[in-house]
Amino acid sequence: MRAAIAALVADAEDALDGCVWPVHPLDDEVTESERTALYLGSAGMIWALRRLGSSLDLDSLAAAALERYRASADPGERASLFAGEPALLLLTRSDDEQLRALVRANERSPAWELLYGSPGTILAARAAGLTDEAQRSAGLLVEEWERHDWEIWDVVVGGHEFQAIGPAHGFAGNVQVLRGYVDDDVLRARIEHVLRKYAVWDGRAVNWPPGPGHPVDRVQWCHGAPGIVATLGDLMAEDLLLGGAETTWRHGPLDKGPGLCHGTAGNGYALLKTYAVTGEEIWLERARSFAVAALDQVQGRYSLMTGDIGAALFAQACIDVDSRFPILDVV
Repeated sequence: MRAAIAALVADAEDALDGCVWPVHPLDDEVTESERTALYLGSAGMIWALRRLGSSLDLDSLAAAALERYRASADPGERASLFAGEPALLLLTRSDDEQLRALVRANERSPAWELLYGSPGTILAARAAGLTDEAQRSAGLLVEEWERHDWEIWDVVVGGHEFQAIGPAHGFAGNVQVLRGYVDDDVLRARIEHVLRKYAVWDGRAVNWPPGPGHPVDRVQWCHGAPGIVATLGDLMAEDLLLGGAETTWRHGPLDKGPGLCHGTAGNGYALLKTYAVTGEEIWLERARSFAVAALDQVQGRYSLMTGDIGAALFAQACIDVDSRFPILDVV
């Protein structure tokens, strides 16, 4: 695995074109601003390469990516952690006042979710030491949760209103962000009601739909049991934790590829988290088998959340026995 990780880092270094990486055909309709952002672009690759070690001058690369982003910024997404400017500001630490302004501007965004809304900018504020802004924004997120009787936040993204249970666009990601602002015992009690309400059991295995009223048709980090376990595993009742991990294991590596958002590496973090909570070696063995599978699936795809570097990050996490999920757990 160490050799495979090193090879993926070297390949990413070789593929760099200026301050961006090639767009993979599976990541269709990537905008110019997204090419430098966290989810699909340079910010995510730079973050990952810093974690893995790289011979590139990553500080200069981040500065160039920020300049290129600003030349093509989408005003509607500028405050988004995953599609906007905050991740690049965290990488460069060149303009904390701009980051502060973006956190404040995003605190009441109707996108009450991780990728575009205030949960993402709470993570950014916390990482930058903007404590007042993080606390204020987290307080508003809690108020919105209370307004929904501690159930699932309403989310509006791109004019589309929905509710989501998983970490990418909804409940699990928001709860994770509120750790440290809301007591863990309170979170534990609040999430159990929601997770049991929407759980769909198959023997001792359990999965969740993307949102209320949706079919239970995905087993991914973004939607389904893997993301919920990887995000909230240590807050979950044992039967829910083990049931979600069992669903992840039964479905095996994903055909969609090695990535974090909807790929084998992302799912593997659920198995690694289950080991961290239970201490049962079988889950570490299973996580490492997913890491090997993800490394075998690489596609020449250069992005943090959909690409090969996610497989490298997960393989390193299995070596280090570190169940923290990229960005959501460690920025």
